[in-house]
Amino acid sequence: MPAEIRLPGRDRPLVITEPGWADHYPPPRRRRVFAAAHVAATPDGCIDWESTMRVREHLWAHGFGVAEAMDTAQRGMGLPWVQARGLIARSAARSGELHTSLACGAGTDQLADGADHGLRAIADAYAEQVAFVQSAGAQVILMASRALAACARGPRDYLEVYGELLKQADRPVILHWLGEAFDPALRGYWGSTDFDAAAHTVLELIERAGGQVDGVKLSVLDAGREVALRRRLPAGVRLYTGDDFHYAELIRGDADGSPGDVRHSDALLGAFAAIAAPAAAALAALDEGDLAGYDAAIEPTVPLSRLIFEPPTYHYKVGVAFLAWLNGLQPHFAMLAGLERQRPARHLIRVVELAAAARALTMPGLAAERMGEWLARSAPGEAM
Repeated sequence: MPAEIRLPGRDRPLVITEPGWADHYPPPRRRRVFAAAHVAATPDGCIDWESTMRVREHLWAHGFGVAEAMDTAQRGMGLPWVQARGLIARSAARSGELHTSLACGAGTDQLADGADHGLRAIADAYAEQVAFVQSAGAQVILMASRALAACARGPRDYLEVYGELLKQADRPVILHWLGEAFDPALRGYWGSTDFDAAAHTVLELIERAGGQVDGVKLSVLDAGREVALRRRLPAGVRLYTGDDFHYAELIRGDADGSPGDVRHSDALLGAFAAIAAPAAAALAALDEGDLAGYDAAIEPTVPLSRLIFEPPTYHYKVGVAFLAWLNGLQPHFAMLAGLERQRPARHLIRVVELAAAARALTMPGLAAERMGEWLARSAPGEAM
């Protein structure tokens, strides 16, 4: 049933309609897609394991692979490596039971930020995490490393460290290229602040790797640069869009001028965790060649995603967790390290408005009830 909620600054109640999406969708046939999942917390700041796993089961049920222990899960912002290990182990066990797709982040966050680490220590830290992810049976995502960004003196250092890690991989890995909007400490990654120069290093790494790179997850929020890199990738190497502003057009694809040759991005997105149902419906339409159906389902989600990922972009996890709470996936709007307090009330009120427009609120009655409770607690008149 539809539900209504009165929001500050609106003359009329916001109507939340029944979204009409299916409860389950098969994995897409024409795109390989991962949703980066967040971590639910209890009010005292501990991991709510039951809800955290419910989020992953929800994503798998909608046909997504899960990208585990990534920045969406607050790696480097509340989730240390020791807890990430437990998260990876639990997700891998459940993925094995359900026969679903799982890829997990391997980085260097057991090394303290701000310390002077050498390349050997960085490579060893990476290797420890790669070995753990592989022992869990998951695909490896080689996450961008703050320690390497601080230590490296140029492209050769990146080629040396990554080249060593790729030799240890038991199957092709996903390279993680995270722009500074998501983490300012990663400025100049791959040895240059110039995108084309950095891309040259990535392409050289892939060429040297001999088939050990499955794809590149690119999060620079620039569709033109993504398309340019995508067209330069060797055959068989995917471009996983991490562009939470332009994903609709990048996943849909573009013709490059050759008859029958349509290029597109696959996807590894934090946004999918917030828009799982409409995005799954869009991808199902794309599988059927129904471009109008794809556009109708996915386009209304773009304004919502752009709001969730507005600067400071690295606080996007707040919107993801807020919508998970409104949709009944977790009993509390709580995050590790109290991160839920990093977005103002006016931002989250607007998130609800755009989520309703995108039909991303899958339980209208519950969403309205919880939103009303949250408004009463958060003093929105003062926050607005």
